[in-house]
Amino acid sequence: EPLGPQAHPGLEAPFTSVNNITWKQGRQLLRQYLQEIGYTDTIIDVRSNRVRSLLGLNNNEETVSDRVREPFNAKRSIENEGRRTPAKKLEPDDVDADAEEFLNELNLLSDVPVVYPGQENARRGMPEEEEEGIGIISESTLGLGELARLTVNNEAEAAYDLPSTKESLRKTWNAKYTLRSHFDGVRALAFHPVEPVLITASEDHTLKLWNLQKTVPAKKSASLDVEPLYTFRCHTGPVLCLAMSASGEQCFSGATDAAIHCWNLPSANIDPYDSFEPSVLHSSLLGHTDAVWGLSIHTQRAQLLSCSADSTVKLWAPQNAKLLATYTSEQDGVPTSVDFVRDEADKMVAAYNSGDCVLFDLETAKPVIRLESSQDSVLGRQINRVVCHPTLPLTMTAHEDRHIRFFDNTTGKIVHSMVAHLDAVTSLAVDPNGLYLLSGSHDCSIRLWNLDNKTCVQEITAHRKKFDESILDVAFHPSRPYIASAGADALAKVFV
Repeated sequence: EPLGPQAHPGLEAPFTSVNNITWKQGRQLLRQYLQEIGYTDTIIDVRSNRVRSLLGLNNNEETVSDRVREPFNAKRSIENEGRRTPAKKLEPDDVDADAEEFLNELNLLSDVPVVYPGQENARRGMPEEEEEGIGIISESTLGLGELARLTVNNEAEAAYDLPSTKESLRKTWNAKYTLRSHFDGVRALAFHPVEPVLITASEDHTLKLWNLQKTVPAKKSASLDVEPLYTFRCHTGPVLCLAMSASGEQCFSGATDAAIHCWNLPSANIDPYDSFEPSVLHSSLLGHTDAVWGLSIHTQRAQLLSCSADSTVKLWAPQNAKLLATYTSEQDGVPTSVDFVRDEADKMVAAYNSGDCVLFDLETAKPVIRLESSQDSVLGRQINRVVCHPTLPLTMTAHEDRHIRFFDNTTGKIVHSMVAHLDAVTSLAVDPNGLYLLSGSHDCSIRLWNLDNKTCVQEITAHRKKFDESILDVAFHPSRPYIASAGADALAKVFV
């Protein structure tokens, strides 16, 4: 016959005991955490002051006798000078038995204020904020419920002990928008110079225009989904690179079909279901004979740089689709990335698969200086991206061997090298003020670097891997607090 529920009435005892032990351990662990952040001392000090006030020991009214006020005034002056006397500190344990019982009853009080006999004056003399503040309990009966009510999830309390450092004022980036519409990896992205508008380029042969102010709530996520406003179609192969004009009226795209297309940007308020507008495609720059790997636009002059797998770098005047110059370096091979030297308007830098970077004079098309690299390994030689600082003679390169390297443009010497990621560094972007560097990697993370001391100030895991690739491009918005990342998972994400 099976045992009934009454057969062993003591079976619940071990379970209850385990629960009690777990509860005590949890309470002790929480108290330890509070001690580590310096919060327990604050609780004790506030509790002690509250006890003294409720018992009439800190009454500052004129009716209190000088004999009672004198020792407390002396104690208060000593505390102001930073010298605490243990013998004079009133702890809850020093209160008599009646006061202890009174304190325990306070835990059960409702929100309705109750004035106990003999303490009406003390309560009348208390500030409003203090009266509505932290509950009073003895240290020996401190419980999880009281601790949770005291501070743990109150964000306003964080302002009490802010460190007076610059790092405490530094912005922390959080994911805000997720852009889902591409059917294959997103290879490149570019922000509009003024508006909250982003353009993405994908291996699905298309570009898409996104307005970050037109969002829809995402499912099971704190981020917002954005629907594309317009899809640019003309390329016959994966689109590999993007550039945005300084005016924001045009963007440029390069692809494996060797073509560079110039697009007129539609309005940011366009109806996504409008009919196709042929005038969006402004012109095409034809001259390369192989895939176009990189583009760079000059912010002050209407000029565009492109680098291609056909071993050439070309300078264009996109307004009239005119080819201005062609740059080659036979000893270096195929260019993989290109950028204008921002602090010298007449120079540009190109990175090659040989592992070298070469500065060219735009007018003469001749090499000016070679940025020295002593890397012998194949991974060390492969440069995935090159960018120039907006105001300093500094060039930064992202390498397949997980490094980011910094070069002085005046001497050609390497000034700093660091292991920046756990996998190949694929992309770089410098903020418009030249203070921070953003890097993306196949390790699924983007990292923000302080250019002053070359330290990582934030890491964000942004994308999932696909075929051993993850983040393919990163970008800063030129005038708004946005950063973005493009991933092989067919997503683009925007952080604010």
